[in-house]
Amino acid sequence: MMSEIKKMTTVIITMLVLMVVPNLYAQILPRSTTAKKVNVLFIAVDDLRNQLGCYGDSVIITPNIDRLAKNGIVFNNAYCQQAVCGPSRASLLTGRRPDVTKVWDLETHFRKALPNAVTLPQYFKENGYQSLCVGKIYHDPAASQDSISWSAPEIMAVTGTVGHKYVLKKNSKAKGKAAAVECVNVPDSAYVDGMVCNAAIKVLREIKDKPFFLAVGFRRPHLPFTAPKKYWDYYKRDEIPMPQQPAPPQNVPEIALHNSTELRGYTDVPDEGPIPPDKIRQLRHGYYASVTYTDMQIGRLLDELNKQGLMDNTIIVLWSDHGYHLGELGLWCKSTNFESDTRIPLIISAPNIKNKGVYTDGIVESVDLYPTLAQLAGLSIPDELDGLSMVPLMEAPERPWKKAAFSQFPRPWMYKNLPRVMGYSVRTKDFRYTEWRNFKNGTIEFTELYRYQANGRLEEKNLAAMKQYDNIKITLKQLLDDGWQKALPVKNR
Repeated sequence: MMSEIKKMTTVIITMLVLMVVPNLYAQILPRSTTAKKVNVLFIAVDDLRNQLGCYGDSVIITPNIDRLAKNGIVFNNAYCQQAVCGPSRASLLTGRRPDVTKVWDLETHFRKALPNAVTLPQYFKENGYQSLCVGKIYHDPAASQDSISWSAPEIMAVTGTVGHKYVLKKNSKAKGKAAAVECVNVPDSAYVDGMVCNAAIKVLREIKDKPFFLAVGFRRPHLPFTAPKKYWDYYKRDEIPMPQQPAPPQNVPEIALHNSTELRGYTDVPDEGPIPPDKIRQLRHGYYASVTYTDMQIGRLLDELNKQGLMDNTIIVLWSDHGYHLGELGLWCKSTNFESDTRIPLIISAPNIKNKGVYTDGIVESVDLYPTLAQLAGLSIPDELDGLSMVPLMEAPERPWKKAAFSQFPRPWMYKNLPRVMGYSVRTKDFRYTEWRNFKNGTIEFTELYRYQANGRLEEKNLAAMKQYDNIKITLKQLLDDGWQKALPVKNR
């Protein structure tokens, strides 16, 4: 009887204390129940290479991405897992590498191999967020979409007649391609990224009062380079530099290269042979104009976030699915294991990270975004992911980090059924080592080894056959064979 009275007395006293000191109740509850959820603005830019002011380009005009960089962490050495849209996005959004997703082409859906995968936006949705998609996040055919990832139907996620929009009527080549460039005096909303930005702002205004994971995908600077004339006018064509090192690396195996088929599908580009210098200048001008056009849409989105009073409670991440060649090494577009294709821009601004306007040279990968955003939002990190949270690196940008990044690309491209050869590539601080392995039996058909100069990001000469590099080649081969787990910082292995 006395014990029951004591229990009742304890309950009454506790209730009275909670009534007088209501904040005590919040301290008793688990953090996830009471803490205000931080939002996520997840900005994807298609085919964007590190051609940005914040990455040291003095010609490109990107004031809004640069503004984001001043408020966040800029990753100097971020790499994708496969330098083409579908596989790269599937890898990033599942947090799994291409040999796990089994997505090496533009048609396979990751759920064929991983039917029960919980994607990054899906994970936030399952943790109480409004998870919404505007624009291109997954690869954009309808068959590549993943409705379970989102809280509501996607908006403008599929290209259709909107994505590669022209204002003027063009004569079409094979597969519906027309001219590679268009310069017309029209408003931003005449093209898809202006439409995407308008839709994203509308969605942001509707969801601002609840926790959200808002993914916004911009299609430019993907070909065709169609941007309003005012963005072309920001540049004088003869002031845009021509490609550095327009010839392939010395001693490069032919399998590492390609004929720039993606570009040659457009009506104003020759099917074979050299691309004329005037066309190169026009294409590079179009790429710069398209980047600035997309930058302005990103600026509008950031301005709206600030207008709604959400800037201080929102993680903002800007990423690209892969890099891009603009004539370097004699290549255009993507689909190689070279630096220009595998290296990506990556910027993260997070309210709970004190470092702002800081750069880190730590090697990171696209698969690291999933665990990073989970940790920044206070969520547990799923065990099955192939990436490593970058939060410790964001908190201490100079700390020792990964030994290497891992990328791959199949040949031929495009293949049917399965590739004949897969090129597996490992990038360390100073070197890139690549093996072209027979996909069926694993035999090595070709190897590449490149050393990068202090301020250089282009492959100059394949050193794989040079005896003075044998020890380095052995070390990097072992690193490639051991896989990504052995490249992690010691305490994370």
